[in-house]
Amino acid sequence: MKLSDRAIDIQASPIRKLMPFADAAKKKGIHIYHLNIGQPDIKTPQEMLNVYKNYHDKVLCYGPSQGLDVYRTNLVKYYKKHGIEIQKEDIIVTTAGSEAIIFAMLVTCNEGDEMIIPEPFYTNYNGFASMTGVKIMPLTTFAEDGFKLPSNEKIESLISSRTKAIMLCNPGNPTGTVYPEDDLNRISKIARQHDLFVISDEVYREFVYDGLSHTSILDIEGMEDRAIMVDSISKRYSACGARIGCFISRNKEIIASTMKFAQARLCPPTIDQLAANAAIDIEAEYFVDILKEYDKRRNIVFKQLKNIDDVVCVMPNGAFYVIAKLPIKDAEDFAKWMLEEYSFENETVMFAPAQGFYATPELGKSEVRIAYVLNENDLLKAMKIFRKGLEEYKELM
Repeated sequence: MKLSDRAIDIQASPIRKLMPFADAAKKKGIHIYHLNIGQPDIKTPQEMLNVYKNYHDKVLCYGPSQGLDVYRTNLVKYYKKHGIEIQKEDIIVTTAGSEAIIFAMLVTCNEGDEMIIPEPFYTNYNGFASMTGVKIMPLTTFAEDGFKLPSNEKIESLISSRTKAIMLCNPGNPTGTVYPEDDLNRISKIARQHDLFVISDEVYREFVYDGLSHTSILDIEGMEDRAIMVDSISKRYSACGARIGCFISRNKEIIASTMKFAQARLCPPTIDQLAANAAIDIEAEYFVDILKEYDKRRNIVFKQLKNIDDVVCVMPNGAFYVIAKLPIKDAEDFAKWMLEEYSFENETVMFAPAQGFYATPELGKSEVRIAYVLNENDLLKAMKIFRKGLEEYKELM
């Protein structure tokens, strides 16, 4: 028997596929600093945890396919605080942001259709594309110029008769890039000229630094029928295990069609929606303090990287990741070596090789993504070990 082509071709996660090496290192008693995955150590809001603790219904029932009414109603209020005017009917609650992205691909593209995505991009976009039969057309951006979007001419050169959408992640994972309003207006103009949808992954909305502000695709005039925004609570509330996201569009036909996919999977998790709903009105100070904490962590990692000879790295403006180009040939080999053969004072570091965040073959092979999700002391230790390990690894090359 032969498995399906998609089962064979789907990409293994570069974030998680090195876990067997990490598990083996832990069995040897080595402590690992995990900079490979976007799992913050920030405490989940108590308001959310209380919902799980105090849930006493005798039956955990199905909920509506579009999500609980109370949660969608409060999401309208949440987005209004961010200057985004939508109605409850524009929202479908999803099982995390991942399902929202899959829904967006399914509702905009037929099998074999093309979607333009700036690379490097969130690695699971590759997996979602394999699942849905979408062909990703990578729009390459570069570490040397901060992963800025290229010219309109470069973008339009990728458009064909099979192109159906442009997808952005803003702020970006894995780059930390924040697209300014001018860039979103450029993308909007291209989308209107070529009759394309624009899908915007805005999971990291709250995490923007240096006095910059986040602009949603839903803020852009003329995109009412073309824009799809996907979101998630995972990073916002440091609640990655609560698998709640949402799919938002003002296009009624898109919402009606997406509801059919939502009905096919029955409903998103009920208790997690109630927990997410409890967190919507937490004090603004929660985000002010968290932003200061991530800003401090960002500065620590960037400073340490800039102190390493021949490392190319531009200060990220958002999210909590940074891409660094290292003076080596194969970052995945380096990552395995750090787990299998290297430790300093019985500790080592795990990070994500960046090649898996690209669709273009061979790109990103010398790059790594570092998630600055640990506290200040752990980050300083981890970056010290990273620098020492890199120096020793280079001598073996």
